[in-house]
Amino acid sequence: MTTDERTAPAEARPGRALNIILWIIQVFLGVFMIAASAGPKLIGHESAAEGFDLIGWGDWFMYAIGVVELLGGVGLLVARLSGLAAIGLSLLMVGAAIFNATVLDYPVATPLVLLVFFLFIAWGRRYQTLRFFERGFSR
Repeated sequence: MTTDERTAPAEARPGRALNIILWIIQVFLGVFMIAASAGPKLIGHESAAEGFDLIGWGDWFMYAIGVVELLGGVGLLVARLSGLAAIGLSLLMVGAAIFNATVLDYPVATPLVLLVFFLFIAWGRRYQTLRFFERGFSR
């Protein structure tokens, strides 16, 4: 049990089973965001660059999104930051779904499925997010 779990009110913390499920999803999605999503963007792989060329905002946008995905993926793996990372990645998936549907004419299923998982993590880690805003980085 971490310090976060000991100091949060019992009703705000997830139960043992939910905590295990959340960690499994967080690790899987964290690794996915780092390796499969951010990685190709940060190395400028042509499969990633193609979509960003269609947007017309240049390579800087691809690298910026890659950095956001990398930070979000790492954040999912850090207990204190996982709720915030999930919120940020949820917002990113909303943007991705909008761009896929309107600008790129790509399927929106992947960002929407990821959105559901990120929202689930954000909900399950809400006590950590609240604690983060109440106490900040102290301790």
